[in-house]
Amino acid sequence: MHDVIESVPADEALRRLVAGNNRFQRGESHWSGITPDALADLTTGQHPFATILGCSDSRVPPEIIFDAGVGDLFVVRVAGNIISTEVAGSIQYAGAHLHTKLFVVLGHEGCGAVHAAIQTVLHGARHKSRIHLLVESIIPAVGEIDPALAPAAQLSLAVERNVRWSMRQIAESPEGRARLAGGDVTLVGAVYEIRSGRVRILDGES
Repeated sequence: MHDVIESVPADEALRRLVAGNNRFQRGESHWSGITPDALADLTTGQHPFATILGCSDSRVPPEIIFDAGVGDLFVVRVAGNIISTEVAGSIQYAGAHLHTKLFVVLGHEGCGAVHAAIQTVLHGARHKSRIHLLVESIIPAVGEIDPALAPAAQLSLAVERNVRWSMRQIAESPEGRARLAGGDVTLVGAVYEIRSGRVRILDGES
């Protein structure tokens, strides 16, 4: 018989993430590797306090930028932090079996997948077949980008819109609607600023 593990409340989970990112920005991260004994403790199961949907970009490792330990975060990474059947299944698993209360969609500045979507929308760019399928998942978020904006401004705006688009898909799923309406979970959007190391929490979406 397994012990019942109490879930970390969403507001406490978000506080931990923000505090960890502040330590990371100051160069005061607590994380310094993991010992064999600590790994052995993880064999009995995992109890992450938050679920992160992030981009595959090698510059954006959630455990490091949030100064979190092994076993603290359930991380789903895919280029462009998009929603697919597999991603949705992973998120559902986190809620149903790991009982995380906080779900974060984490985009980042300079996202190559979002840039590819802008190039497709504004300039008709084509990509290799599977990449193009991925890009098509982002197009609804960037379809109305103002072509008169400077390229850097276009990308910055599109990255944020893409985070909100993934959040919307999560929130409008049957399970997402039920759990958000019941106050059971919190959904947050964020953008990682690579140059500063700061994770900016988006306003107006939770």
